[in-house]
Amino acid sequence: MLSWMKDLFGVDKPIIAMCHLQPLPGDPNYDAANGMQKVVALARNDLRALQDGGVDGIMFSNEFSLPYLTQIEPVTIGAMARVIGELKSEIRVPYGVNCLWDPIASLDLAVAVDGQFIREIISGVYASDFGLWNTNAGKTARHRMSLGVQHVRMLYNIVPEAAKYVAERDIGSIAKTTEFNCQPDAMCVSGLTAGEETDTQVLKIVKDSVKRTPILCNTGCTIDNIERQLSVADGAVCATTFKEKGIFENPVDAKRVKAFMDKVKSIRQRIGEG
Repeated sequence: MLSWMKDLFGVDKPIIAMCHLQPLPGDPNYDAANGMQKVVALARNDLRALQDGGVDGIMFSNEFSLPYLTQIEPVTIGAMARVIGELKSEIRVPYGVNCLWDPIASLDLAVAVDGQFIREIISGVYASDFGLWNTNAGKTARHRMSLGVQHVRMLYNIVPEAAKYVAERDIGSIAKTTEFNCQPDAMCVSGLTAGEETDTQVLKIVKDSVKRTPILCNTGCTIDNIERQLSVADGAVCATTFKEKGIFENPVDAKRVKAFMDKVKSIRQRIGEG
């Protein structure tokens, strides 16, 4: 299963960078005065900084659509498609999408913009800040099939942010049964919120509980802990560490991205030599 990541990203232990979109039409914090032009312009700045810094992939998400919906409105898909469509000619790395927190919408958007992967909460039932949060992995898998996009990889976040599994189950059991029942293309392991460090011990438990599924560190990677995280994980999804001063709300800082990716490249080289 690791082979698909190497085939897509061209490297071992890829770093997928988040391109966080500003609030969109219909969102509580949408800047109607400056409109979609501002959303596109800021996304373009972040995309350029991420790519210039050397990341291996990009994932576009409506990160600032707070508070999130578990079934998003059509206007959000349309707005995200517009942004990605305007930027598409500038994208130089593999890219995916994430419509928070709606896997069906994420697949629909991926189809519209030729995205190569999605990340979402696709399995499980949770008590969350957004209410009781249910999913339907079988429906999502069948939706991908009905769209004819089996090549769009599905990254399952099995430790959702701001939520807890309704049943008292240990993370190792969740990983094991999710792999068997849902056949995810990869599993993402997160901290409590965006930017919150993922527990390396939890990563190891998940890694040891699965047979073939790649495991990604999903939040809280920094230049100081990435070597430790990648000693277990098969790659990482990164966002906050790339922002100016490491603050979630700030724009991406290309210098921080380059320093981080230089560190990652040195880690890969040592792994290859080993």
